[in-house]
This record gives sequence, C-alpha cells and structure tokens, in this order.
Amino acid sequence: MEVALPIVIPLVSGALSLLLWRSRAAQRWIGVLGTGALLASAVWLLAATRAEGILVQAVGDWPAPFGIVLVSDLLAAIMVLLAGITAFAIAIYSLASMSAGHERFGYYPLLHMLMAGICGAFLTGDVFNLFVWFEVMLIASFALLTLGGERAQMEGAIKYVTINLISSAILLTAIGLLYGLAGTLNMADLAVKLANTDQSGLVTVIGLLFMISFGIKAAVFPLFFWLPASYHTAPIAVAALFAGLLTKVGVYVIFRFFSLIFTQDVGYTHTILLWVAGFTMLTGVLGAAAQFDFRRILSFHIVSQIGYMIMGIALLTPLAVLGGVFYIIHHIIVKTNLFLVAGVAYQLRGAYGLKGLGGLYRHSPWLALLFLISALSLAGMPPLSGFFAKFILIRAGIEAGAWTIVGVALLVGLLTLYSMTKIWQEAFWKAPPEDAPARPLPGGAQLALLYTPIVGLAGITLFIGLNAQPVYALALAAAEQLLNPELYVTAVLGGAP
Repeated sequence: MEVALPIVIPLVSGALSLLLWRSRAAQRWIGVLGTGALLASAVWLLAATRAEGILVQAVGDWPAPFGIVLVSDLLAAIMVLLAGITAFAIAIYSLASMSAGHERFGYYPLLHMLMAGICGAFLTGDVFNLFVWFEVMLIASFALLTLGGERAQMEGAIKYVTINLISSAILLTAIGLLYGLAGTLNMADLAVKLANTDQSGLVTVIGLLFMISFGIKAAVFPLFFWLPASYHTAPIAVAALFAGLLTKVGVYVIFRFFSLIFTQDVGYTHTILLWVAGFTMLTGVLGAAAQFDFRRILSFHIVSQIGYMIMGIALLTPLAVLGGVFYIIHHIIVKTNLFLVAGVAYQLRGAYGLKGLGGLYRHSPWLALLFLISALSLAGMPPLSGFFAKFILIRAGIEAGAWTIVGVALLVGLLTLYSMTKIWQEAFWKAPPEDAPARPLPGGAQLALLYTPIVGLAGITLFIGLNAQPVYALALAAAEQLLNPELYVTAVLGGAP
C-alpha cells in the first residue's frame, strides 16, 4: 500500500480541489495538507524501502510481467521524497505569492495533477505506463505555464509543449519497437529478455531512441533550448517547481533505463552519454554567464548541472553512480530554493533583470544570507552540499581515467561561481537603481509564508553539507541497487528471472 500512496494522495487532493472549485480558501488548505500528506507518505516509503528492500505492488493483483506493477527501490523512493519536499515547500510559498486569478483558474488542482504524474513516473515498473505518466505531467505543466495568459507565457508554453510532443512521439516509437522485439514492456522482464537477445544492434538503436526522448525531457545538449525559453515565463512558484523536479524526471529515467535495460553495449551508449554530459555542462554554464536576468541565469544553470548528473550514469562505476544520485538530491533542493529567493527579490524591486535590482543586501540581509547558502552550494563551495556532490563525481572521473570530463567539470564549477557572483554583485551588493520603486515586503503571516520554505530548504542544504555521511550512505545503497539489476528483476518477477 505504501508504494501507491504517493500517487493516490495527489490524485485525491486534486479531485477534492475540483469539488471545492468555488472556494479559494478550501483549495489553499487542500494544497498544503495534500502536499504535506504526500511528504509524509514519501518518508514512510523511503523508510520501508530502506528496511525491507525493493518493494513491489501489483495493481489489480495481476503478477508481473502480465499486470501493471509499481516498484520502489531506493532511487525511486529518494526521488519521491524529494518530490514531496519540493511540493510542500511550493504549496506554502504559493499561499503568499500566487495571484487570486491563478488560484481561481485551477492552480491547485493542476499542482496535484502534476505531482501525481511525477510520482507515477518514479514508481512505475512498466514502460508504457511511464509514457502515460509523462503525458499526465505534460498536460498539467502546459496548463500551469499558460495560467495568466500573457504573451510571453504563451510563447514559452508553445515551445515547451511542441518539443515535448516530439519527445513523446519518439518515446512512443521506441516503445513500439521494444514491444515488437521483446514482447513485453515490464522493465524487469525487459532486462532479462534483452540480455539474452541475439539482436544487439537493434537493441542499441532502440536505446538511442529512448536516450533522445529522455534527453529532451532532461534538457541535455543539444536538446535543451526549450528550457531557458519557457521556464522564466511562469509564475515564480511554478518555475521553482519545474526547476527542481521536471528535468530530474528525465534524468531519473536515464539512470533507470541505462543501468537496468540498455547495458548490452555500454562502450557505445555510455560513451555517447559522457560526451553529452560534457557538452551539457559547458553550453549551460556559458549560456548562464551571458545572461542578465535572475531567472534566465538560473534556468541555464539547470542545464549545466544536469550534465554533472549524466556524468554519473555515463561513467557507470559505483562511485560515479553514487555521485550522480548525491548530485540529484543536492540539486533539487538548491535549485528550487534559488528560484524562491528570486521571487522574493522580485517582490522587493519589481524586476528580474539584474539592472533593475540592487541593494538587497542592505535591505534584507537575511535574504542575502539565504541566497548565499544556495548559490555557493550550487557552485560547489565547501562545506556545502554541492561541494561533496562535485567532489565525488570528480574523484570518480579521476579513478576512471576520464580526464577530459574531469577538466570540464572543474572548469564549469569555476564558471558557475562566476555566474553566482554576478547575481550577488548586481542584485545584492550594488546600490539600488535611482528609479527603483520602494516595494516593502508584506509583513506578518505573508512574510512568514514566503520565508519559511526558503529557510527550510536552505537548512536542508546546510544539513547535507555539514552532515553528509547519512546522505552518502543512502546514495551508496541506491547506487549498489542500480548496479545490481538482478535485485530489481528478482523483486519484480518473484525469484524466477
């Protein structure tokens, strides 16, 4: 039951929000309580998975590979927990930042629907149902992007949905070919049958199709252009949710597929992934260095940081996969928080462009401190979480003799620090523009609602950095499960792989 709860809870919350459509207050309460319940169920799921091993739930009591199964290994449980933390933080922040118009036009039902799609993608053990959950996410995210109906939003949403529909078409084609070859879409069954097939060339081609489709969703080089063109157009709470979670669903399925299903020609497929990782890091950070808008810098940084995660699965050593999982944990928390800080800066100065910002350090020193914690962590400064994430990956690269990607990772770390310094200099340190409007923050409960999620996420970042051993051990256990696919196969197929 605990495996299905992270999907059932947002579905029920979304349905309740629709039933109480006319009551904004009820929808806001359901938003917080529903995401809080999702977070609680995610904690339970991770604890159960850690204690009992890989958990499997057959939907409708049809056993695998004939029926639909939900599977929770440590990586899936970690991702669901991160989704719960992010959704709960966004629900609280939205109470003080989301406009009444957005709330009246279905913001909360769409938020719950998106979370159901994300958790479904993390927990499904079936490739076709993965496609279904992707479509649920696409519908919800497109609607969230267009809420408000501004011209920039529509342009960004059209780019977003067009490239994602192309991704879905490629994914559906790959699924059809995969079913024609193996006669099954259960992931564990595929791992067994593709390992024994004599058509390794066709398997590699299908694997590349999945890599392209998932690469678009993860925003890797050269398929990332839709992300910086769309994320900055959404309301800041929506942008923070997307920045933290959506691309990580693409990264998660790349980790899942290229450690469990497509491992027949690692020398070819994972070398491509390694090149993709390097170019994703470089192009993302160079794009960020050229921008002068708070949100667009952060959006390009999503791209560059995705490269680090792909580096982990591309090297496919225990330490590298561990580093990739650690990086995902660190990045979801930090990136979500940086967007939330950008939202508060906008409330103070009425602008996201760096030229329109300034003086935030003197005006709000606590906001400046919270920004620095996340920004320096993103850049990989010790002793924050990003330092350990980068250190593990770079050490893994050195041990694997992958000197080029190590050099790229170090260079991108320096350029990331440069970009964060630019935001600090322009938005926080310099004097405010003479014509900058005086926009004091709301006081009392509204201020607490804005700062509570930012303080909480910054606290998690500090905890990971100052107390990294538990997170390291969790990421190590997740990596060991990923690199031993027989554990997954045995758990799903019942000891008869």
